[in-house]
Amino acid sequence: MPLAPNGMPLAGFGDRLLAFLIDGAVLFGVGLVLAIPTVIGMVAVFAGAASSLDTDPVTGEVTGSPNVGLFFGVPLLIEFGYLLVMLAAGYIYHVEMFRRTGITWGKRAMKLLLIRADDPAAPINRGVLVKRWAVQNLGGFVIPFFSYLDGLWQLWDKPYQQCLHDKAAGTIVVKAG
Repeated sequence: MPLAPNGMPLAGFGDRLLAFLIDGAVLFGVGLVLAIPTVIGMVAVFAGAASSLDTDPVTGEVTGSPNVGLFFGVPLLIEFGYLLVMLAAGYIYHVEMFRRTGITWGKRAMKLLLIRADDPAAPINRGVLVKRWAVQNLGGFVIPFFSYLDGLWQLWDKPYQQCLHDKAAGTIVVKAG
C-alpha cells in the first residue's frame, strides 16, 4: 500500500470518489433549497411581464410588443445570481468550513484527511484551500472536461496519487482509519 511522507496510507480512488459524491450531495441539497425562491422569482417576473402586455379587449390578442428585457433579461440576471450564490456556497463549504473544522462531511464519512506534501505536520491554511478549490471548481467551470481529467489524474500519478488540484495546492489525501 502506498504511503504519504508521514507514513499514513494514501486514500484510494473509491474512497475519494465516495467522499466527493457525499460532498456533492450536500451542495446539491443546498442548491435545491436555493432553487425554490429562484424559480418563484422567475415565475413572478414572467407573470408580471405577461400581465403588462397590451391586449385587444374583444379578441384577447396581444396588440403591443413585449418588453424583451423584462421577459429575458431579468430572469437571466436571477439565474446568474443563483449561479454566483452556488459558487459562493461551494467556496464556503470547501474552504471556510474545512478551515474551521479541518474536514468536509464527505471526507469525515470516508475517514480521509488532507495533509500538506511539503510538511505533513503543518496545518492546512486558507491559501492552500483556496488554490485547491479554485483549480478543482473554477478550472472545471472554464475548461471542458477538466473536472474528469482532474479526478482521474490520481489513478496514474506517482508517488502520492494526487489529483491536479492537489498538485496545484501541494496537498495529499490520506486514509485516517
